[in-house]
Amino acid sequence: MPLIARTLAALGVDVDVATTDDDGPGLRLDVEHGKRVEASGYGIRYFRKQSDFYKVSLPFRRWIRRHVSDYDVVHIHAVFSYVSNCAARAAQRSNVPYVVRPLGVLNRWGIQNRRPLLKSLSLRFIEEPILERAAAIHYTSGQERKEAEQSGAASWGVILPLGIDLAPFQKLPDPSRFWERFPFVAHRPLVLFLSRINPKKGLDLLFEAFQQVLKARPDALLAIAGEGDKSYLENLHGLAQRLQIEGSVVWTGWLQGDEKLAAFSAASVFVLPSHSENFGIAAVEALAAGLPVILGEGVAVSADVQEREAGLVVQPDAGAIARAMMELLGDPELRSRCGNNGRRLVHDQFSLEAMGQALVSLYEKVRTQWEAREGCAGN
Repeated sequence: MPLIARTLAALGVDVDVATTDDDGPGLRLDVEHGKRVEASGYGIRYFRKQSDFYKVSLPFRRWIRRHVSDYDVVHIHAVFSYVSNCAARAAQRSNVPYVVRPLGVLNRWGIQNRRPLLKSLSLRFIEEPILERAAAIHYTSGQERKEAEQSGAASWGVILPLGIDLAPFQKLPDPSRFWERFPFVAHRPLVLFLSRINPKKGLDLLFEAFQQVLKARPDALLAIAGEGDKSYLENLHGLAQRLQIEGSVVWTGWLQGDEKLAAFSAASVFVLPSHSENFGIAAVEALAAGLPVILGEGVAVSADVQEREAGLVVQPDAGAIARAMMELLGDPELRSRCGNNGRRLVHDQFSLEAMGQALVSLYEKVRTQWEAREGCAGN
């Protein structure tokens, strides 16, 4: 969201971001509530949440009902959310066009594996009416749109990829910065997983695959960079011990800024074997860093990676993931070719400039069509 808002502001759009103070289960950001705070050319308003479940925020509800008509377009980033539902209903009440970005949660995997009964009921009675009345649904990939439509999303959708700031990737930090923190990693083949850690990421398959890799490449290491639910992390540590790969797994925790860039610099290969990803920002960042990538078929950008020969795309199978890792680790020329292709792919399709211009065009089209429709209705 900060990148989207900053990019739009640079293109002359007046942007306000309204959100809760949520900072994870039981946690809240230390922020002033309700007041507009300036941030890189746009404004942010935080509202106190009253619950972790569904992120209920009554102060947000009051504010959006009073002020939604101040805006030409409302861009809602999420579904299955109290704040998103309030924004959509307030926009409907005040006849303001709104765009919904589902964030990938309308796919089959997400609905079937995360509170399936509750989600199916909510989708039918709450989300579907909101989506049907949206001026547009913003999908970040063709795969996301296809899966969402299979789940019942009925409004017209536009595919508009997210963008990343390419400036930090023009010159990566030296890998020694990563090696200073993890000295035993230096000059060894390193497979990097960097993402939020949860069951949909396919880490159980990755661990089984890496066990196979170690038989052929005992010098290889697997870095797990990210955070997740404590109990799930404990399960993963237990799995690594049972598979006897714990000594070859580096648990870095969450990485950001130069630490993340140094991890990209130190890695030989990036892997994200997710069952489902509506886009795959971490994968795009790895491509920008010039890393060859191994992506699960459920990662939305996998089709682009396959088309541009920037990496390997695998089925959700430990054997397939292992073969892909061994192929890339064993072929420096292939790694270099994939890395160069990946950089070109990101420059062509996933820059902030491309995203910003596409969003502005979408908003202008939505507003024009909305005004024309209202004019016809008035006549």
